[in-house]
Amino acid sequence: MVRWVSVRETVGGGYNEFWRFKGRYRAVKGGRASKKSRTTALWFIVNMMRYPDANSLVVRKTYNSLRNSCFSELIWAIRALGVGKFWKFKTSTLELRYSKGGRILFRGMDDPVKLTSITAEKGELCWIWVEEAFEISSEEDFNTLDEALRGKMGGGLFKQVTLTFNPWSENHWLKKRFFDGGGDDDDVFTLTTNHTCNEWLDEADAALFRRMKENNPKRYRVAGLGEWGIPDGLVFENWERRDFTLARIKAEKGAAHRMKTAFGLDFGYTNDPTAFCCMMVSPDDKTIYVFDEMYEYGLSNCDIYERIRSMGYAKERIYADSAEPKSIDELYSLGLRGVRKARKGKDSVGHGIQFIRGYKIVIASSCVNFLREISSYSWKENGRGVRTNTPAGAFDHLMDAMRYGLSEVSEGARWEFG
Repeated sequence: MVRWVSVRETVGGGYNEFWRFKGRYRAVKGGRASKKSRTTALWFIVNMMRYPDANSLVVRKTYNSLRNSCFSELIWAIRALGVGKFWKFKTSTLELRYSKGGRILFRGMDDPVKLTSITAEKGELCWIWVEEAFEISSEEDFNTLDEALRGKMGGGLFKQVTLTFNPWSENHWLKKRFFDGGGDDDDVFTLTTNHTCNEWLDEADAALFRRMKENNPKRYRVAGLGEWGIPDGLVFENWERRDFTLARIKAEKGAAHRMKTAFGLDFGYTNDPTAFCCMMVSPDDKTIYVFDEMYEYGLSNCDIYERIRSMGYAKERIYADSAEPKSIDELYSLGLRGVRKARKGKDSVGHGIQFIRGYKIVIASSCVNFLREISSYSWKENGRGVRTNTPAGAFDHLMDAMRYGLSEVSEGARWEFG
């Protein structure tokens, strides 16, 4: 017998209207630790079991990012409800199947047109969850995805797209589409939520937000409270997002133009992600092209090697954080023969930042984690609210990887990266 639990019992309050709404769109933005992903996962499991003819589609910008995010959250929801015996997990291709009903499918937005051809084996495809919706830079791509929900729904089913995300730019199409007047539409529900509605945070979590509010109030407004806007005091403002290919860039520059690849690696595990940054650098016109990335939690050194190998960069020269020489040695023995320690020197972080600020940074739209970090990487403020010359120490994993990777570009400089 299914042991139904209330949303308040499992994840607390703050989402009552979200839970009951049956219109076409639910757009939820929130700060860190605001429970939006877990509440959404719980909603999908409960309603998939309540409506046996329902099928769901879960989407992110890239397919590979789903395993450690939405897929894990939905499994958590199944276990939290105590209904594991009714569900089967397919980890090879990412699929959840309800024994008495439909399926939850997982897809990336790599080719949005293909998503419109998804059909249900049984019942109807009626619900879509778009996690980290800010990663979808094109409203047209979203419209194509939206078209996947079509046709008449019977048995009390309803069509609905749920978008959850951390806001990072007030210029994103999501703001204009859903939040600027979209709330007047009966078919649109919007919610801004934050850590204050999360009853399950411990004192250490609460202290983190108190420090953020005191030391970096502008960042707290965005990352803490879930409000719009890129924080003031960004370390790098010399960047733009653009769709490009390396072949096109090389063709535009010409054969005589100097171009050099650069790869940087910052280690992480449980609390911090492992960040790998792939760049093409043009010293002649002072431009850095960021064309690929890897950004994952919980990777062992063997996992890191396999990820980089599968991306096609195992033979490249890679500069990694020298604070972990054992990890660098292990990666070398596994097959990354080009991995090197990023050298450290006096004020190497500051020198590295100043070097990069002398370049223009062009970022591929697919590098969503790099875009998120660089648009939030800001200078630390002292107790009087005055900016210092030190980065705030957050949103810095790919930023560090970028500095490491550019060691060779700084050849001849008297300082070293760190």
